Amino acid sequence: MKKLVYFLLITPFLFVGISGCAPLIVGGVVGAAGVYAVSQDAIEGETDKPYDSLWDTALMIARARGVIKQEDSLKGYIMLEEKPSKVYIHLIKVTQSTTRLRVAARKHHLPNIELAQGIFTKIIDQAK
Repeated sequence: MKKLVYFLLITPFLFVGISGCAPLIVGGVVGAAGVYAVSQDAIEGETDKPYDSLWDTALMIARARGVIKQEDSLKGYIMLEEKPSKVYIHLIKVTQSTTRLRVAARKHHLPNIELAQGIFTKIIDQAK
């Protein structure tokens, strides 16, 4: 029985080590986004804030932070350039009351997780 318990506790860590790019799950850190995941270059989380409110806030923050290169409200996609980084904001309506927000940032083709986390946090905090 002890061996089974140890195996069940250790198994998830083995897969994380093998996969090379496993997301880190952080719980209860950002206001309405109860849980969000951190990958190599992106922050992703689900919130109960309305899609339209998140979209308007994301657009406002994107305009304030840099130059918007692409935007599509139907697809929930914004690409902006904040020299020298590029930021990709993606909103997905998961259910009627849940929206997934994903913010990825790259600087000189390398991950810029600090920028992605800053923009993600501002969108979640400022959306009504």
